[in-house]
Amino acid sequence: MKMTHGNSNLHLGDAVAAIITVGVGRYLLQHRDDMPQIWYPGHWGCFGGAVQDGEDPREALLRELKEEIEFVPTHMTYFTRFDFDLDPIGLRRYYRMYYVIDITMAERNRLVLHEGDGLEVFDARTVFEKLIVTPYDAFALFLFHYQMRLTDDGVKETTQSEKKSGVFEDRGRG
Repeated sequence: MKMTHGNSNLHLGDAVAAIITVGVGRYLLQHRDDMPQIWYPGHWGCFGGAVQDGEDPREALLRELKEEIEFVPTHMTYFTRFDFDLDPIGLRRYYRMYYVIDITMAERNRLVLHEGDGLEVFDARTVFEKLIVTPYDAFALFLFHYQMRLTDDGVKETTQSEKKSGVFEDRGRG
């Protein structure tokens, strides 16, 4: 896995990303540019990007999707947030926040790519077994896809009836 190449500075900052589903168990991903100044060049990943100063994460994601693929979703659902504590190395804490957006294949076909080397819809097996995906996006996609398998040993285990009742949405993924 190539995290970067060259000696360019890599910029840190808060970020947002979209887990874009196209039907059940299929995900729209961006093939990242192969440029030395970005994280994970040439990898596949979720669409999204940096949160600018004073910007709300949802606003940032709307802006990024419009810039990257000319898409303005009508609905997005918060999924998770990863926090990166870099205090021990003299930097601050950063987050990467994920939202889920469901689209149709017709909507996918109207997208116009402005950033990256490509975009494509993949089934989960391809995402997890064949593609080289940015590590944080791979983990977020895995958590989303296999959410019905997750339990928390430190808390009361969620029962299948609770999951089916809507406390946890069964998205029919693996």
